Amino acid sequence: MPSTHQKQLENLGESARKELDIKHAAREQAYQLSRTTIRGAANTIRAIHRHELEQARTLLNGVAASVEETRHLLTYHPDLYHKEYVEANATLAFVAGEPVPTQQQLTVELPPYLNGIAEAASELRRYILDALRSNNSATCEPLMETMDEVYSLLVSLDFPEAITGGLRRTTDALRGVLERTRGDLTLALRQRSLEQQIAALEKSQSSQS
Repeated sequence: MPSTHQKQLENLGESARKELDIKHAAREQAYQLSRTTIRGAANTIRAIHRHELEQARTLLNGVAASVEETRHLLTYHPDLYHKEYVEANATLAFVAGEPVPTQQQLTVELPPYLNGIAEAASELRRYILDALRSNNSATCEPLMETMDEVYSLLVSLDFPEAITGGLRRTTDALRGVLERTRGDLTLALRQRSLEQQIAALEKSQSSQS
C-alpha cells in the first residue's frame, strides 16, 4: 500500500526536476556568456597595456552588454563573471586617471567588486614595468601610490572568506605584487639617477679637458 506521503513526494520530485532543468539550462547559457565576458575583459586589459584606451572603452561596452545578458539568465552566484568585468573597468580607470566606477554603477555584488579592484591593482605592475622600459618613469609613482592605496583599503576589510569571496587570498597576492613592484621601481630609479650622475660627471670632465 502506498504511504501517506507517496503522492506528495512524487509531485515534489516532478516539480523539483522541472525547476532544476530550467536552472541548469540557464546556468549553462550563463557559463557560455561568462566566457565571452572573461575573454572581452582580458582583451580590454590587453588594449590598455598597448595604450589603446579608446579601443579598451569600445571593448568594455561589449563586455557590459554580455554582463547584462548574463544577469537576466543567472541571478545567483554572480562571482563567476563579474570580477573580470570589474577588473577591466578599474584597470582602465587607474591608468587613465579617472574615477573607478562604483559597485552601484557596475551593478555587481560587493565580493566580486572588491576582488576585481584587487586584480586591477595587480595589473598595474605590468604597466609600471612597461613604463620603466620606455623610460617613462613619471607615470610610475602615481600608479604605485594607487596600488598602495588599494592594498591599504583591502587589508582593512578583515572578514571571513565566505563573506568576501576569497578577498584575503587576493589581497595577500596583491601584497606580493606590490612588494616586488616597489623593489623593481626603487632599483630602476636609483640606477637611472646613478646613470645621470655619471653622465653629468663625464660631461664636466670633458668640458675641463
